[in-house]
Amino acid sequence: MDEMTRLRELRADAPVPDRADLAPGRKRLTDAVEGRSRRTFRLRADWRIASLGAVVAITAAALVLTQVVGVQAPDPTSPATVAGDLDLSSPAAALGQAAGFLERQEVPPEPRADQWIYLRQGSPEQEKHWKELPAEIRDQTRWSYSPDSWVPYDDKAAENDTSDTDYRTARESYRIAAGLPEDPEALLAELRKVFPSGTGPEGVPETRDAHSFRALTVLLESYPLPPDALARMYRAMATIEGVGVTGHLIRDAFGRQVIAVTRAYDRNTRREILIDPVDYSYAGRREAVIRTHVVYGPDDSDGPDRTVLKRGDILSDIARTGAAVVDAKGQKP
Repeated sequence: MDEMTRLRELRADAPVPDRADLAPGRKRLTDAVEGRSRRTFRLRADWRIASLGAVVAITAAALVLTQVVGVQAPDPTSPATVAGDLDLSSPAAALGQAAGFLERQEVPPEPRADQWIYLRQGSPEQEKHWKELPAEIRDQTRWSYSPDSWVPYDDKAAENDTSDTDYRTARESYRIAAGLPEDPEALLAELRKVFPSGTGPEGVPETRDAHSFRALTVLLESYPLPPDALARMYRAMATIEGVGVTGHLIRDAFGRQVIAVTRAYDRNTRREILIDPVDYSYAGRREAVIRTHVVYGPDDSDGPDRTVLKRGDILSDIARTGAAVVDAKGQKP
């Protein structure tokens, strides 16, 4: 852990790519170790962990990522600060500033039906694990577990599959976002219809605000999104009750400085949406422990499966490090 911390500190002042290089967005495979299909990497019905057994199953890997929730304010000469004066005093200020920037950007043309969406996401640990796999395994599972992924922009087969109510193809997501209304309340109501309600901790039905936050962040993970639509989404996010913003930039899994928009999930954990402070693109998400508590294994005993999660522990840390529209599967920008 100390070595990883030093690595992140060494990378802290690495130059931030310009907007063209970023090709806004960064998506991430969190489930390479868990062996799920790529479609389940999306922000599922409220990111929750399906059972206490699942919590324990991921805790060993998750605690490798343990770090203090939030770091000290960045050096005033860092690229993110030089790029503009960030106002992190409130969600309305931070997200309003992001929206104002995005509203001034030119809206690029919608991708063609024959194009592909390239995404790269992961963590240093996951990328290390991938590189250490034997070549024959990497070849066999390349499109399932590699940090790099390609999905067709026009995927009619996936559009016709209604088994996953949170999943939308790249084209569906783009058009949903483009058609969102300006009014924040109307926008959130529309997204609650698009992404049906689920249940919260221990099967408790979602509140309207929890549903709004989940539905909005499901769409926020999509790429590409028109910048003006993303601006409307940010303005709407700021109106959701319980949403906050960390008053300083934090470090993501790769040590990059990012804005963290937060909302408690239950009394023990909170969700954090990470936003690039230069171009305001989606940069990832985290789940952080806000209250020290004990998690038990499937037998619900005080045995070896008992795990203490401490305030500040990071249960998941998902960074998007690349995203682009390309002309063929396997092509990188």
